[in-house]
Amino acid sequence: MKVYTLVVELGRRTGDGLPKGATGAGLVCYAAGHDEGEAVRETVAILKQADMAPLDVSGYGTLDERLAEGHEIDETERALMDRALAENSVIIAQMVPWFGGEADPDSLMN
Repeated sequence: MKVYTLVVELGRRTGDGLPKGATGAGLVCYAAGHDEGEAVRETVAILKQADMAPLDVSGYGTLDERLAEGHEIDETERALMDRALAENSVIIAQMVPWFGGEADPDSLMN
């Protein structure tokens, strides 16, 4: 089992809990899975259960893959990844609501 970093683009849905006036949101998630496909499927299923509307998911790889690409990963982020692995769960680490204009999910990883 590995933990994958995922960025999820959300649309709007009744009861989604996003702020009034938001056109959607971006989420950074850490999801456990045997492979990235499983991590994505579990993340989408959990978000749908929470009345959210996932539109797109981008994978950024495992901790080792991200380190190999030169990503800086602090202790807080590593702790959340460890928690996702220990609990075999999906951890939402960051949510950024969008208000009009173009959504830029990749900006969440910069």
